[in-house]
Amino acid sequence: MTYLITFTCYGCHLHGDDRGSVDRQHNLPGSPLVKADARRVLTERHLMDQPPYLMDELRRQAVLAAIVDRCSQQCWDLLAAHVRTSHVHLIVEGETRPERIMNDLKSYASHRLNQVESDEPERKRWARHGSTRWLWEPENVTAAIQYVVDEQGEAMSVLRGVTAPFGRGSV
Repeated sequence: MTYLITFTCYGCHLHGDDRGSVDRQHNLPGSPLVKADARRVLTERHLMDQPPYLMDELRRQAVLAAIVDRCSQQCWDLLAAHVRTSHVHLIVEGETRPERIMNDLKSYASHRLNQVESDEPERKRWARHGSTRWLWEPENVTAAIQYVVDEQGEAMSVLRGVTAPFGRGSV
């Protein structure tokens, strides 16, 4: 199965901000996003015990390398990745539930960041969960790859995998 997986850095996309978000009450496919609510943003910011986490080029490259390595170790096909300053987008194909893949990759990315000593090991780097979307049709996979690689603004740490979805040759 192929998934679009997105996870954000700690404190960078709080519930109630203008971009919308998904929380426990707004998490079914097709349900509306959490509406903008400045009071909720302030409440969530007040509950944070560390400042928001942002990734510079060194951190983004370390995270991308960790994701590539772990996908290879687990035989997951990494079709595309874009590690940005405040979040990560991935297109991954594997026979594992997307939540497990996401949690595994977040863990390995943190481990790699600890190895390069970019932060204190106790640093919170990731939001509690993330988004895991199942991509059922080949055209959905192609559109998701386009979104991840080319529609995120300025390219940062980007990978377009060499394995195409559904065995159609190179991407």
